[in-house]
Amino acid sequence: MIEAPLWIFGDQLGPHVHSTDEHHGREVVLVESERVFRRRRFHRQKLHLVLSGLRHTAAELGDRAIHLRAGTYREALEQVGRPVVVHEPTSFAAADLVERLRKDGLVAEVLPTPTFALPRTDFDEWAGDRTSFRMEDFYRAQRRRFDVLMDAGEPVGGKWNLDAENREPPPKGRVTLDVPGPWLPTEDEIDGRVRADLDAMELPTVGRDGPRLFAVTADEAQRALAHFVEQRLPHFGPHEDAMLTGDWATAHSLLSVPLNLGVLHPLDAVRAAEDAHRAGAVPLPSAEGFIRQVLGWREYVWQLYWRFGKGYQRRNALAARTPLPDWWRELDADAVTATCLSTALEGVRDRGWTHHIPRLMVLGNHALQRGYRPAELSDWFREAFVDGFEWVMPPNVIGMSQHADGGMMATKPYSSGGAYIAKMSDHCKDCAFDPKKRLGDDACPFTAGYWAWTHRHRDLLAANHRTARAVASMNRLKDLDAVLEQESAREEF
Repeated sequence: MIEAPLWIFGDQLGPHVHSTDEHHGREVVLVESERVFRRRRFHRQKLHLVLSGLRHTAAELGDRAIHLRAGTYREALEQVGRPVVVHEPTSFAAADLVERLRKDGLVAEVLPTPTFALPRTDFDEWAGDRTSFRMEDFYRAQRRRFDVLMDAGEPVGGKWNLDAENREPPPKGRVTLDVPGPWLPTEDEIDGRVRADLDAMELPTVGRDGPRLFAVTADEAQRALAHFVEQRLPHFGPHEDAMLTGDWATAHSLLSVPLNLGVLHPLDAVRAAEDAHRAGAVPLPSAEGFIRQVLGWREYVWQLYWRFGKGYQRRNALAARTPLPDWWRELDADAVTATCLSTALEGVRDRGWTHHIPRLMVLGNHALQRGYRPAELSDWFREAFVDGFEWVMPPNVIGMSQHADGGMMATKPYSSGGAYIAKMSDHCKDCAFDPKKRLGDDACPFTAGYWAWTHRHRDLLAANHRTARAVASMNRLKDLDAVLEQESAREEF
């Protein structure tokens, strides 16, 4: 009896998906669906990465690959001519599609998702009847379950979380962190063909084309991981929240793309970091900080995407109704005066990527203060970021960044004035706006915007013990009415 082929999506490209003992020798179906590419205005470089990953995987699989280009996934599977098996996809929309294809006889079996450490059934058992969640609780459970950075049942070093040691501002007077640069791939003939095909398709995209900056194959991912652990992880922890105008990558790993394409398994990244620490090559705060990102936060976001359900993206607890402005949608960094915001948009425009602090404390902070519609913002992050797959953004944006879920995911909104950005970056040094000023032509839009936002949500913030002090501080501002009038009329950022 001939085995049913395995159909893999563009974020399931690793050997831990298609070349396990279960799938040894099995044919593998890879589909380029034109409808998927045209459905939204994705970043040009994101489309390149997904297509490059698909085509490199097909080339590596050789005779095992059934590589199809079709208008839709259904059309492609009809060409296969026999039912396929598939691993659970990573979004509600794709899961619904798979279920329809299963009912129509095109899918024979749906297998568990192999690209995360913790199965969804195990998370459901851990979560029980919880309605709100704390990442720290989940993270500690993950460390215990997978025996990561543990000694005799206790955390290595005596503490679970060393985040307090990983919040240092950038070194004064430096324009870069002065660490070895990130691993970068070498484009090949497949990348050249991808670029030519994308040009010919004339797809509606955002952002600029550019050299491929991220790993898209398992071999590239292992090389990128090894380079990061050996050259950059020792420097990662202390300044992981720092922002530098002239150093877009600082000491970050750039592994989110291969992780989210499924060519790097999260436990491989975690074990590599742990081994480097135990060998004495990486300080504990750096190793723990990276492990918390991968085994803690990434897995947490994945599980909560499914736990919160299909309607989660429509939540809007703060009643934010402002449409995304055109300059934001078009990534028009040159139209923005504030250096921090311009630099963040420039990073998205030119690379489809910024690290987590520009995402949360610049882009997300600005959107929160201005009341941008959370669902639109979540879609924008998914489309404009090269690592922004559908499961990634709703918990990160709706929950963490915009507090639109009313506290299901985070205990307080993440809003701040310009003082935080001035402390954690070099952006304010030559900016036209002064982070210390909330009133006047040179008033920082983040500082003034923070007080306007606090006033708008004063009742909610006063009722939260973590934010009540902000309301008390606002009530002592003698120029509050003038700040509110200024911000209601502000058009320039």
